[in-house]
Formats: sequence, C-alpha cells, structure tokens
Amino acid sequence: MIRSFKAGRVTAAVLAAGAVTALAGAPAQAATTPSGSASWTADLSTVDTDDVNVAAAGGTLTLADAAWHRTARVFAGSEGSLITAEHALGSAANRVNAQLTADAPKGTSVEVDVRGRTGVNDWTEWTPAGTTLKTAVSSVQVRVSLHSDTDGVRPAVRGLALSAESAPQVNALAATTPLTYKVYGTREGLVGGTTANGHKIVSHDHFVSFPSGKSVSPKGTGTYTAKVCRTDGSKCEYAPVWEIGPWNERDDYWNPASVRSEFKDLPQGTPEAQAAYLQGYNHKKDDSGRTVQNPAGIDLADGVFWDGLGMSDNGYVNVTFLWTGSGPTGVVTTAGDPMNVRASASTSAAIKGLAANYAKVNIECYVEGDTVAGKFGTNNIWDRIGPGHYVSDTYLQTGSDQPVAPHC
Repeated sequence: MIRSFKAGRVTAAVLAAGAVTALAGAPAQAATTPSGSASWTADLSTVDTDDVNVAAAGGTLTLADAAWHRTARVFAGSEGSLITAEHALGSAANRVNAQLTADAPKGTSVEVDVRGRTGVNDWTEWTPAGTTLKTAVSSVQVRVSLHSDTDGVRPAVRGLALSAESAPQVNALAATTPLTYKVYGTREGLVGGTTANGHKIVSHDHFVSFPSGKSVSPKGTGTYTAKVCRTDGSKCEYAPVWEIGPWNERDDYWNPASVRSEFKDLPQGTPEAQAAYLQGYNHKKDDSGRTVQNPAGIDLADGVFWDGLGMSDNGYVNVTFLWTGSGPTGVVTTAGDPMNVRASASTSAAIKGLAANYAKVNIECYVEGDTVAGKFGTNNIWDRIGPGHYVSDTYLQTGSDQPVAPHC
C-alpha cells in the first residue's frame, strides 16, 4: 500500500502503526514549481553522478541494486541516495518540512535530509527534514536516502512535497572558529570498494570518514572537509568527508547535545566508540549492537594516513571540523593529486602536509610570495589556510578573481 507521511526518517514500523493516511499511488512528477517558491515538489525522476544506487522509473524512486551497499557497511541489505537540484526559496527560512508518498516494506526505511546554502562554497550540515537548520537560508538541497536490512527488499518513493518556513531558532551553532577535537584515527583501507557518496576507493586515496551522514560531501565535492593533524602538529592534511563510520552511523559527536543525533549524554567532542571502548559506555556496544574494538572517531583513507600524516599505525590525531567555522573559503582544485601545503609563500618552503583535491579550506588571510601558474591563472598570491600553512591562490576556487580574505 502506498502511504503518505511526514519525513525525516520513516520505517515500516511507522507505517504499521496506522499513524499515516493512505493515498492513491499517483506517479511522482518532476518538479515544475518555479524557483522562489516556499512550497514545491521534488524531482525524483533525474538520477545523476552525485546519486548513489538509486533508479527512477515510472515515477518511482527505488534502490537500483537491492543487494548493494558501501563496502564499509558490514550488514546485509542495501542502501542508496538521491540529492535533488538546489531550490531557491522566495524568502529566507530555517526549516523545510517534507511529505513523502512511499511504500516501505518491513525492514526498510526512507530518510529525508535538508541542507541550506550559506555561502559560495558553504552549506549547513545535512539536517533531518522538519528540524531547524543552524541558520536561515535562501536556497536548499534535499537528500532522499533509502535503506533495506534484507537483500532483495526495496522501499519505493513515489512523491515528495516540500515546504519551507521560519521557526524559532533553537539549535543555532554560530561559530567563527571551527571546532577541533583529539580523537583516535584508524586506517580506512578497502581499496576497490565504494564509499557512502559513491566514490570508488583507489590506492593512496585522500578522504576521511566520520560516524554520521550529516557531514558526507556529495561525490566529487568537499563541502564538508576536515583538517587532520598529528598531535605534535608536524604534519596535517585537509581532506573531504566521503564516508560514514567508523562504528556508528548517527554519531555527530562534534555537535552539542541540542543537535547531536544520538548519545546526547556524552560530552561534546567525545565519539561514542571512544566512550564505549574506554569507559564501557552503552555496554561497550555501538548503535548497531556490535562490541566496539577500538576508540575510533575518524577513519583515514590510505593517502591521508600514509602520505599526508606519515602514520604507520592507528593513533590519536587532532581533527578540525572546518565546516563548523565561518569566514572566507576556497576549494582546492588540482588535476587530481593533492597539493603541498607549505610553511611560507614559497615553492621551496618546507612541506607541512597536503590539501586534497576538492577539499574546502578556510582562508585566514593572504600574502605575496613566489609566482605560480595554476588552475586559475598565474599570480603571486598565497592564502594562509591555517597557522603556518600556505597554498597558492591559483589552485583555490573562491568565486572571485580578487583575494577573498584580508592581507596577513
């Protein structure tokens, strides 16, 4: 039976509870509502390169392969997601409500998350529909995630109506300096596998993973980027978030309790796996009931682990969640390989680490230095992206031909 219900997250249990109203299963239509509208219908018929394991046919969005899942997922079943085109709102709003028309058999679920644009390269975190964003925005994207716990069983979404509104701002996360926490890092590995955003993992790859979908960047982007450093600060890498894990899947531990999805009684900055492993929290289990075998709060792709940080074994690292700060940003744009981060504005200065392609970095200020020919022309402007960390401006996409930050 096709039913309509509000989203967030909807499971078969919700449908069985009889708390929703059955509707006729009319096929979903492509969004025809013009930009500038506070109410619109999502286009579920267009699947493109930033979508993962979904198919749209006959007005229905479903899993393309009912047995596929990202390589790091250790359970049976399948998953997939679709990200809609950006939609401009008529006026600023901080909450988007969603009404799904869907069929979710037992053991399946459908989730709707929303994010709002806050700058040229900047977005809020993915936030469950119906909850407030961290600030009012004028443009949003929607992510529809489909999950199944059993191979061969698929949920189906036939319609998604959306509406934006202004609500009391109860979970504002205003910050000028991004949050930094010391957490245990483990090597991702899994070369040849696939991440949560559909990226195929290659040898010496450059991305990181956190145990929450709130910070997963769409494929080929670095909207959510972390700065990961050895605890002595000797080497760092700026790398995009492309995966979910380790251990938990809903543990945005960098957020305060007012926003954190689960484990709200833990201190901000403490991963649940760390508390479970070291303190016996949650009977030493993660959110799927597995016994936690290490205190990991971040997974590091091999290139970050070996090349960026020079690590030979798992261990603690200092992680800065760059998207939690504010200020000018730029997106690292190379031919594919990461670029060197220098100690000063010189191509012969000491290498302090790496900045991966697609990484979105915060620009503190700029200086003049060696002239460099890069992806965006030739000049002598170098951007400071962290204390003692400089990169040529010719490799940063900032949306401007002029420096976007003040002179150092």
